[in-house]
Amino acid sequence: MHTKTEPTATSAAPMMNSIYQGDSIELIKAVEDESVHLILSDIPYGIGADDWDVIHDNKNTAYLGSSPAQKSAGAVFKKRGKPINGWSEADRAIPKQYQEWCTKWAPDWYRTLKPGASVFIFAGRRLAHRCVCAMEDAGFSLKDNLAWIRNRAPHRAQRLSVVYDKRGDAESAAEWDGWRIGNLRPIYEPILWFTKPYKIGTTIADNVLEHGVGAYNQTAFLRYAPEPENILHGGLEKNEGGLHPTQKSVKLMQALIELTTQEGQVVLDPFAGSGSTLVAAQNLGRNFLGFEASPEYVEICRKRISSEP
Repeated sequence: MHTKTEPTATSAAPMMNSIYQGDSIELIKAVEDESVHLILSDIPYGIGADDWDVIHDNKNTAYLGSSPAQKSAGAVFKKRGKPINGWSEADRAIPKQYQEWCTKWAPDWYRTLKPGASVFIFAGRRLAHRCVCAMEDAGFSLKDNLAWIRNRAPHRAQRLSVVYDKRGDAESAAEWDGWRIGNLRPIYEPILWFTKPYKIGTTIADNVLEHGVGAYNQTAFLRYAPEPENILHGGLEKNEGGLHPTQKSVKLMQALIELTTQEGQVVLDPFAGSGSTLVAAQNLGRNFLGFEASPEYVEICRKRISSEP
């Protein structure tokens, strides 16, 4: 496939097989109506994984900072996120503001997709329900909630007894031995599967013939999973990682692309990151289009796309 990798953002329709640098909320406005067969994207989770993951407008100065304990933990735990209950009343608005952010782009996602087309969103466990609400308000139907089981994940739950030991409270440390502060090991992440409704008065079978989407390819999916189930296992392949803090594997993206599209169809990733969706689409003979705000990650995308056969 011939790949163009040096486009610039314009008001004209974007070129296929390209990655554009800029705000996806604005860039997607140039994508033609009903021209996309699949949107597959690992969107910001809104939990403060990095600067680009801060969606809310609460600028607490401690957020994304680091404590001495975090610095000593190395790469596993670099930055300070907010506890679920927050540090202030303003923190309680974070979920609502995340949903409001999703409503800014969901209508254009709906507009650009063909009837019956799918959307797969990696949205994170904590605020995924807010994304669902925004997508439903835009007109999408929630088809399923897939479970991606990662090969490994860091366990960051602090021992409660250690906290009391540091306070010199040996009695409480002994009483609460075995208890932790935080979450269980996060090996599961949801993949939200939405569909754009097909026309009233028709069937999925009719829609497939007219628009080429709406059904799923079980035969292709079984190349990635032992059974046609809504649970996917796996992680990054050897030497695949290190390009993005929330990088997903190309194989995982290929499974979702083959599940819902055919060769020659269009796959869009509005939050392209390091480009795993784009590489997967290219590997499978699909046309692709990506948007990414960070110039650094856009350059990584271009290098990965150019290096693929």
